[in-house]
Amino acid sequence: MIVIDGVDGSGKGVQTRRLLQSLIDAGQSAILTREPGGSPAAEDIRKLLVTGEPDKWDSMTELLLMYAARRAHLRDTVWPALESGRWVISDRFADSSRAFQGIAGNLGLDTVEQVHRIALGDFRPALVIILDLPESIALQRADKRGGNENRFEKKGQDYQARVRDAFLQIAASDTGQYVVIDADQSMDQVSAAIVDAINQRFDLGLLPAREIT
Repeated sequence: MIVIDGVDGSGKGVQTRRLLQSLIDAGQSAILTREPGGSPAAEDIRKLLVTGEPDKWDSMTELLLMYAARRAHLRDTVWPALESGRWVISDRFADSSRAFQGIAGNLGLDTVEQVHRIALGDFRPALVIILDLPESIALQRADKRGGNENRFEKKGQDYQARVRDAFLQIAASDTGQYVVIDADQSMDQVSAAIVDAINQRFDLGLLPAREIT
């Protein structure tokens, strides 16, 4: 399982689609999924989390909803795919809870880890790529997407700055698990950096792919 994570608006959606195509072009069997969501039950919970006003849920409620969705996602989508020998590419995973609820939301990483162990045991991805982008640019990009899935963006620039710092703190804690990539570049440059990081780790011989629509 390879996760691409980071602040809202950092380009995760584009880059996960491109990575999926790179894997397919290299003859690998792979699926693309996302969080919150990624299975029918988890998508139901996603609607509760990403729409509405920022203060609709406090950080603890967010965390519990996230892990309810994450458990369903793993049970119904991720674990079956991994067991069948496929690569799983996910737009967000558990580090989003560590960053958003644990650090930016002031619950603390210990609380997140306790819930993580109860819900998921010791499961972890093979690699997590963090797309790093200044929060002001990230919010501008997120605003251009439109739609109503903007509850976390509504929490404002200061909150997003804490989220960005949180991802960098998490990534610095384990350089074997995390790779940080500067997302303030062209989409092609970011794609090339992601593919290079994965080839260094797994020796797959991937080539960068253009976005698939």
